[in-house]
Amino acid sequence: MAEMKRALGLFDVINLVIGTIVGADIYIAAAFGAGLLGPASLLAWVLAGVMALVIALCFAECSSLTPRVGGPYAYAREAFGDFAGFMVGWSLIIASWAAIAVFPLAFVAYLTYFFPHIVPWQQDLIKIAFVFFLTFINYRGVKEAGKINDALTFLKIFPLVILTLLGLVFFILKPSHLISNLTPFAPQGWGGMGGALVLIFWAYVGFELVTVPSDEILDAKRTIPRALVLGMVLIIVFYFLTNFVIVGSVPWQELSTSSAPLALAGKTIIGGLGAIILAIGALFSISGSDEAGILSSARIPYAMAGDGLFPHFFARVHPVYGTPYLSLLVQGVVTTIATLLGTISELIILSVFTLLLCYLVTCLSVFPLRKNYEGGINLPRVVPILGVIISVYLMTQCSPIQIVTGVLLMLLGIPVYIKYSPGDEIKSVKREIKERRGLFDRELRWRERFLSHTLGHLASLMRRIR
Repeated sequence: MAEMKRALGLFDVINLVIGTIVGADIYIAAAFGAGLLGPASLLAWVLAGVMALVIALCFAECSSLTPRVGGPYAYAREAFGDFAGFMVGWSLIIASWAAIAVFPLAFVAYLTYFFPHIVPWQQDLIKIAFVFFLTFINYRGVKEAGKINDALTFLKIFPLVILTLLGLVFFILKPSHLISNLTPFAPQGWGGMGGALVLIFWAYVGFELVTVPSDEILDAKRTIPRALVLGMVLIIVFYFLTNFVIVGSVPWQELSTSSAPLALAGKTIIGGLGAIILAIGALFSISGSDEAGILSSARIPYAMAGDGLFPHFFARVHPVYGTPYLSLLVQGVVTTIATLLGTISELIILSVFTLLLCYLVTCLSVFPLRKNYEGGINLPRVVPILGVIISVYLMTQCSPIQIVTGVLLMLLGIPVYIKYSPGDEIKSVKREIKERRGLFDRELRWRERFLSHTLGHLASLMRRIR
């Protein structure tokens, strides 16, 4: 088999970092931090970003040591065996499906800004239609899904950039408005920091998709960690400035009860038109994030079925569209039920708690993988140790109800493992995973290609202006 061409440079991987992390989360999570800490939530956005960077570096080393698609599931299986791999994969499924269920709720929340009199049963119908429309797009094929996601990626970032730039100008012109909203800085005290970090950490999730196999990256040992650090720093700055504008323009008490915090900030800074632009931007962003998440989440049971660790029907691919249609269908049903029964904060905390188990095992996997494989990035030993500490700390900061719910859902995976695994591997799926073809290659390439083109056009425009 021919070796993959090394084509991704530092700029490309930085684009990939930004594209896989920045999404609709900023439209949703801003109000949560304000409600728990007031203006001091700005510090939580920085701290959560640093925590995410540490864990992301652990992913980078694992990826460089065992360049298999599958993320924490693949790393855990290589490091600790089939059962550990299965439990991590099962936790990933729970986390991903809980996250997908957040977006229909957020979509309805911003939609009510335009239609405040939508009654509950109508909201439920919108949630159901939202999930199954985006599932249908992915069912029809990743090509169609990629075209839609390219357009939505631009539409979800542009309003935030405009809001941030105009907000900074607004503060220069009206510094008293900024000062009044930032003082007192910590009106709630610091007791809510742990809870705020959990909710805000969700906005940084996605870095695990960045650690593509290192055989496609130029000078991977230097490029991957540098791209992660630079990309995460840019994201931290972007998130901080955006939240600085939001918290500085709207009183934290008002933000804490708002279902559409970006629209409030837009109305304060730009007026009624600004509120409309930000609310529409939120609707596009939420749709784009969920559309991208639906396909990537369906890959997890698909990969596990290919390894013989999950029911084989999850690995069935549509003969015409080439998509894991049964995996998408089951996922659509489960996430619809979750979005009808849960709240945004409950689902976010459940998603983060189960995801943190995957992150914890990935950080721990660094040590056995170092012994079994050579040629990795070889980060300082303190990095994976910090990753373990951060993962455990954030798990303990989740609400008790969500911890119990998460543990029970994870335990449900044990009888599934006993019944279905270890089973026979599906050779076609294994080959696709190994060679990064089809489902496992195209999504990441769309993200990298679209962002590279977008940033390239911006750079060209700046040169012309000069």
